Amino acid sequence: MNKDNIIKLPHASLRQRSVRVKFITDEVLSLVEDMKAAAVDWENSRDHEVSVGLAGVQVDRLYRIVIVREDFNDKKNQKFEVFINPEIVKYEGKVVEDFEGCLSVKDVYGKVPRHSKVRVKALNLEGKEIRVKAEGFLAKIFQHEVDHVNGKLFVDHIQDKPEAFYQLGESGKIEDLTDEQKTQIFAQIFQD
Repeated sequence: MNKDNIIKLPHASLRQRSVRVKFITDEVLSLVEDMKAAAVDWENSRDHEVSVGLAGVQVDRLYRIVIVREDFNDKKNQKFEVFINPEIVKYEGKVVEDFEGCLSVKDVYGKVPRHSKVRVKALNLEGKEIRVKAEGFLAKIFQHEVDHVNGKLFVDHIQDKPEAFYQLGESGKIEDLTDEQKTQIFAQIFQD
């Protein structure tokens, strides 16, 4: 797979709940490798962005599989951790608004409220249960990716707040949108 396999809004699959993985099969292992390849290829096509996570639904495979980058600060380290059937079992800390983007929502960013800490349980590739306590940026990533497997996107958290939408400028900085751009984005993202 490559970046072209990553689906974008308004693709209908992005609004569907993904199904639980019952067994770690060759198909699941192959999908995980395809997801990693697509995420890295997407990242390699972008000057100012890093692919920090991807859900199976984003490559139009409705399985509850999520990959999360091992090191967010090192673009050369393109290794990902795998979380199968991830669930957030506890939300903790305060709710913080911060910028968020998505490989399936082209060139749009939003200031999204997320909990500063979460506890996650999932299976690893060997089928063993793992538990993660995540804080800060990692907590935000888990909330974003678990939303994906539940058919939700970051834009849904701010759909009633047009002022929370931004774009990534050519310089790599997040910029305000004009009212006309916001109208166009809302029409594209939230079309019926």
